[in-house]
Amino acid sequence: MSDLEDMNDEPQPVGELALQTLAMPKDTNANGDIFGGWLISQMDLAAGIAMKRISRGRSATVAIEKVNFLYPVSVGATVTCYAEVQKIGRSSAHINIEVWVFNIGAEDKLHKVADGLFIYVAIDDNGKTRRIPR
Repeated sequence: MSDLEDMNDEPQPVGELALQTLAMPKDTNANGDIFGGWLISQMDLAAGIAMKRISRGRSATVAIEKVNFLYPVSVGATVTCYAEVQKIGRSSAHINIEVWVFNIGAEDKLHKVADGLFIYVAIDDNGKTRRIPR
């Protein structure tokens, strides 16, 4: 493929599909856009799903770093979160989340609207840090 063809390629999501939902009217702000907090909660759920596979059990969010909101999300958009594990430590993992939306009728293509880094720690039944199984 030539460099010119590469430049025309549309950006694609990075990572594995972790969560998909629909943006509903109850999740809007006064301007009719979806709340950033709602979007972060979807991202946190997606990271938690990815961490469950890694830790093979219970885990908790330790930190959320550098969430970027790139575009507003409209009611009715299909919101899709992709998870990519960046790093796995002894008991924690860094998981990058990308949020892409699809609006039917609005160009019919995916658009990246947010991304962020979520840090999780594996915990035991008592809420204490535990080793991630290898």
